[in-house]
Amino acid sequence: MKDREIKKVVREGYAKIVKNGSCCSSPVSSCCGNTDSVQDISRRIGYTKADLDAVPQGANLGLGCGNPLAIGSLREGGTVVDLGSGAGFDCFLAANVVGKAGHVIGVDMTPEMIEKARENAEKGGYTNVEFRLGEIEHLPIADGTADTIISNCVINLTPDKRTAFEEAFRVLKPGGRLMVSDIVLLKELPDFIKNSVAAYIGCVSGAITKEEYLANIKAAGFGKVDITSEAVFPIEWLTDEPTVEANNQYLRIPPEQIKEAADSVISIKVQAVKPDSATRTSPHQ
Repeated sequence: MKDREIKKVVREGYAKIVKNGSCCSSPVSSCCGNTDSVQDISRRIGYTKADLDAVPQGANLGLGCGNPLAIGSLREGGTVVDLGSGAGFDCFLAANVVGKAGHVIGVDMTPEMIEKARENAEKGGYTNVEFRLGEIEHLPIADGTADTIISNCVINLTPDKRTAFEEAFRVLKPGGRLMVSDIVLLKELPDFIKNSVAAYIGCVSGAITKEEYLANIKAAGFGKVDITSEAVFPIEWLTDEPTVEANNQYLRIPPEQIKEAADSVISIKVQAVKPDSATRTSPHQ
C-alpha cells in the first residue's frame, strides 16, 4: 500500500473502533466490545488497577501494547505530548501526575478519536488536557514545547517513522525525554501478514525490525536510547476464543499460520533523551 492509502485505512479502522466502543489489543485488532477483556489486557501490558480506575470510562479502548508511563520521569508541572492519543487513556494518566500546574497535549489523526477524547476530558473534569487533530509526522505543536513525549503502539502504524521521531525531537525541550511502547520485529514478516489491511490496523504490518526502529530514533538526534523492557507479543490474544472468530473474519488466515509468525513480533519500551545542546526545527512550523 502507498503511504496515503495506509493512513486512510488506519484512520477508517480506528474510527470504527471508536464507534464499537472498545477493541481487544492483539496483533490484529479484534473489536470485541468486552470491557472485562480490555481491562484484563491492560493489566497484562503494565497498567495497574489504580491506573484503570483513575480515568473516565471509555478512555481505555484496549489499543496499547505496553505502558509508556511505567518508564517514569513525569514531573508535576511538566508538559507532556502523547503521539496518537486515541480516546485519551494515557493522556489522563499523565495529567494525574503533572497536576493542575502541568499540561498534556494529545495528538491523533482520527477525528472520531479526538471527539471521543474531548468528551472523556469533559466527563472527567480535566482542565489540564487538550486534544489536537494532526499527524505525528506533522505535529501541530511549536518547537521546544514538551518536557516528555509518550506514545503507545502508534509509531509502528506510520510509514514514515523517521519523520515521526524527528518531529518528536523538534517538539521536545533540550533535555526532554521520549518514552515509547511499541511493536517491533525480530525478523521480517511473511507477505500474507505484510499485505493485510487488518494486520496494519492492528499494529503488525507496519512494524519494522528492532534494529531499524532504534536506528530511526538515533538518526533523529536522540541520545541515551535504551530499551527498558521487551516481551514476546501474546499471540493467545489473537488465537484464543472469543477473539479468534472475529480475527479470522478480518484476516482470512488460519490461526496456525499466524502462530508461525508470532515469534517475530515483540513489544518493547524505549526511552531516549534530547541532548541539552540539541536544536532541530521543522519545515512544518
